[in-house]
Amino acid sequence: MNTVLWIIQILLALMFLFHGRMMLSPPASAQQGMMAYIMAIPEGFRRFIGVMEILAGIGLILPALTGVLPWLTPLAAVGLVILMIGAAIFHIPRKEYPNIVFNLILLALAAFVAYGRFVLVPF
Repeated sequence: MNTVLWIIQILLALMFLFHGRMMLSPPASAQQGMMAYIMAIPEGFRRFIGVMEILAGIGLILPALTGVLPWLTPLAAVGLVILMIGAAIFHIPRKEYPNIVFNLILLALAAFVAYGRFVLVPF
């Protein structure tokens, strides 16, 4: 179970580090296509979300890897659960159904990591 949790943590961390970077400095191609929602978020809030995603991505790996404050890892996962609830709510009125499904998948994975690190295999 520990190996499964580590794999999910690494995948989530990579995903949120990448997306957080996109939120901080969106490429020109983000104005059209699948990532047009990025430009619909007010700039200050978009930067806040980007920083939170990057910090959560780091928090999924670094505390557990170093053994310094490892209880931060499940808290980072809980933060991502909250963030994904907000993301799904944001995409619902925009009728961006693929994004909603993806948010719910990420939410479930982050919830599994939180449960796994709080209950199943705590550090």
